[in-house]
Amino acid sequence: MRAGSLPAIESAAPLTGIAAVDGNTVALLRDSAWRLEAGAEAWSPVRWRAGSDGADVLSVFGDENRGYALLGGNGASPKAANGVAQFSLAGGALSLQPLPPLPAPLRDARGALKESALYVAGFEGDNARLFKIDLAAERPQWAALAAWPGNRPILSLATQTNAVFVVTEDAGAQKIWRWSADGGWSDKGAVPGRLVPGSGRAVGQAHVLYLLRDAAQPEGAAKPTTYQTITGAWAALPGASVAGAIATAPWRDGLVWAQPAPTGGIAFGYAQIQSSKLLLKWLDWVVIVVYLASMIGIGLYFYLREKRNNTAGFFVGGRSIPFWAAGISLYAANTSSISFIAIPAKAFETNWQYLTNNLIAVLGLMFVAVWIVPLLRRLDLMSVFSYLETRFHPAIRMLASALCIVMQIGSRMSVILFLPALAIATITGISVVWSVILMGGFTIVYTAMGGMKAVIWTDFVQVIVKMGGAIFAIGFIVWTLHGGVGEFWSTAMAEDKMHLFDFSFDLTKATVWGFIFLVIFDVVLTFPKDQVLMQRTLSTKSDKEAGRSIWAFAAIMIPGGFVFYMIGTALFVYYKNNPERMNPLLPIDATFPLFIAAELPSGVTGLIIAGIFAAAMATLSGIMNSVATLISVDFYEKMAKNPTPAKSVRFAEWMTVAVGLVGIGVALLLSRFDIHSLFDVSIELAGLLGGGFAGAYTLGMFTRRANSPGVAIGIGSAIVLTLVAWSFKLVHPYYYLAISILLCIVIGYLASLLFPAPQRSLKGLTIYADRASDT
Repeated sequence: MRAGSLPAIESAAPLTGIAAVDGNTVALLRDSAWRLEAGAEAWSPVRWRAGSDGADVLSVFGDENRGYALLGGNGASPKAANGVAQFSLAGGALSLQPLPPLPAPLRDARGALKESALYVAGFEGDNARLFKIDLAAERPQWAALAAWPGNRPILSLATQTNAVFVVTEDAGAQKIWRWSADGGWSDKGAVPGRLVPGSGRAVGQAHVLYLLRDAAQPEGAAKPTTYQTITGAWAALPGASVAGAIATAPWRDGLVWAQPAPTGGIAFGYAQIQSSKLLLKWLDWVVIVVYLASMIGIGLYFYLREKRNNTAGFFVGGRSIPFWAAGISLYAANTSSISFIAIPAKAFETNWQYLTNNLIAVLGLMFVAVWIVPLLRRLDLMSVFSYLETRFHPAIRMLASALCIVMQIGSRMSVILFLPALAIATITGISVVWSVILMGGFTIVYTAMGGMKAVIWTDFVQVIVKMGGAIFAIGFIVWTLHGGVGEFWSTAMAEDKMHLFDFSFDLTKATVWGFIFLVIFDVVLTFPKDQVLMQRTLSTKSDKEAGRSIWAFAAIMIPGGFVFYMIGTALFVYYKNNPERMNPLLPIDATFPLFIAAELPSGVTGLIIAGIFAAAMATLSGIMNSVATLISVDFYEKMAKNPTPAKSVRFAEWMTVAVGLVGIGVALLLSRFDIHSLFDVSIELAGLLGGGFAGAYTLGMFTRRANSPGVAIGIGSAIVLTLVAWSFKLVHPYYYLAISILLCIVIGYLASLLFPAPQRSLKGLTIYADRASDT
């Protein structure tokens, strides 16, 4: 921490509290208020009516931007809080904007704020009470929550993410408690020292910063100490110590405090968390350069070897890819850089419940391998949307293809480029811009040169790179533990970090039933319209080989999933034992990149960062090639006059470059927005615009009665009704895809009954391949 001092206030009046208000630090005394602007050399008084409207300010709390006051008086006992108000600073005057009154007066009250959630805790008589209000609600109202156990006095109230942390004292022993909506109150153990009352603020996404004194010297100086809310570990931050603090408040990335000045009055100091980027060593750069050069080499090899005058060679690898290579490529495309970073972070934060999705998805892939993929492979397609034209109408094909192109570039490719670049830039010397350009630029070159063969064989190398680095990281963590495998296993089991199955019927949790529901719609019914995945299966030698590629994909998915979830568990064990090695300011998603840059030996760091690049590039190359295929096959060859195979390939090469450049541009544009909301938007777009066409495939393959007008009505209705659900926020965005598919299937089939049954032969277009049509 970087510590420093702020100007003092020459006043003998008692200090009520400190707060941040509109970019200013405000000190509230019993009879006056003072403001310290950023960079100012002295405090300046502000107009303030203490005790206005009969309400006295009992204490002050807030975050680094907003300040709130707990108010007493108006008939309540002198020390009981019955209201909360927000400070506002305008025109040189400090004022209060009141919130709805508290449901009951609270003595010894404390407040805490995190984003739009405001909490107040205290005692109503001898009973502990905890209230919450959502400031973002249209009409904010207080809600009563379960109080902490024991009715013990609280020294600190803090909130981090969606949890509340209370430090209580009983017979001289201090303890920290955690409350969450799904878990209630839980005992998180003893505080390793004596807490400065009132200190405690959220830092980053998973830390709370306190001031702690040595338990052996309760009157000594306090040190800034973090509590890691996931591992439950405490770590003292060097660089600052605080003696005689009488009030504290959040200040930038740290704390500001008040203490008696030696010459009288009130002195102020601050401590701010400092972090530096961990620059890559020369050996790391060598490894990354060798990896990128090898990707270009593979693309150049296929460019020089293959004749560029037939579309099958560029789009589907001449239909000569072995099933095992196609299966590995499917896994590479399905495991993007988001998975490489986000899955370990999810396992670090929670447990293995989301791995259930992989296990159930394997069952869904079995169905795909037996029924769906062989059917489409027999049709010798290059664009999966050609099926919609053959089964229904050319207009349905072109609209579906256009929407797929927009979603792949705008909501998938750009996010896959941007998110890992942001994570790497957070902890290394590679900027977001250069990370995006490196990943996107090199992927454009080898994909445009080598076509689908380059995509699949670079995927093969990339799986080896990223899985090798991931397995090494797990082994390295276990090796660094004093107790080795035994300590790793005992810690993980004691914290229930390997919990896998949840058979409850709670729709708000990651349950087995929820994953079954999602797999049916997100794997089984959407697989046929996923050009990125289907193009790999279409590159195999036969429909039998295509089915085997799905079996190979399924076989890799389970052990691959265990590896990435094991990384998260290993990170939990490592940082529980070494909490001082964490950077409190980093988001949870940066946990694995932090470990890579800070803990692994030189060279290995480069290898695993190359693995992150590989995870991104494997998915990106597939998207570029697939989108170029769609543009060429579904649009260019339909609209151009006398297109030749050679012209189509050349057009597709240029489209690969164009698609890559547009994706890079959108990714750089996304750097101006919130990451989490962008990820949610990509999921929402997939459900809002893609679900209807997934339903069209289901109607086409599994019914003989569905016809073009009925399916068109089903698609249109599904999109419109899902947009209505989105506009009214009726369900969680993850359900949009399932709702859209269901609506298309039900409405499309019922609407088809209003029109004549298809008269042309449907042989080979449905799973009922032995019958020509349905009458």
